[in-house]
Amino acid sequence: MIQEEVHIYTDGACIGNPGPGGWAALLRYADNEKAVSGAEKDSTNNRMELTAAIEGLKLLNRKCKVLIVTDSKYVMDGMTSWIHNWKKNNWLTSSKKPVSNADLWKKLSHETAKHDVRWEWVKGHSGHPENELVDKLAKDAITKL
Repeated sequence: MIQEEVHIYTDGACIGNPGPGGWAALLRYADNEKAVSGAEKDSTNNRMELTAAIEGLKLLNRKCKVLIVTDSKYVMDGMTSWIHNWKKNNWLTSSKKPVSNADLWKKLSHETAKHDVRWEWVKGHSGHPENELVDKLAKDAITKL
């Protein structure tokens, strides 16, 4: 039996950087869809991008095959490339400085370890329907603060 893949579309937004930030995730599995979003009074765009992926994954209640679609090269490169050395180097960069947002990278690593996750990057603000939707939801979350 072929397991269908859960698709999670994520985005983060900030008014000022740092400043008020919002995040959103849209989950799709077969004919089911769920959107979640939230905001923080003081954050950064990168923290909101990471939070969107974390919160999307936290909604999954069993091991899944997952495709995370993000417009954040920071999140995608971090999870597919940089994180391996960060872990090896006790969360220090190659220049021996603490990894920025290590608290969220650790949470994201913990959540992805529960699943079979693939990453896909899409260009932001390029008309990708799901990316446009999560961008709007993230910005709407900021205005509701």
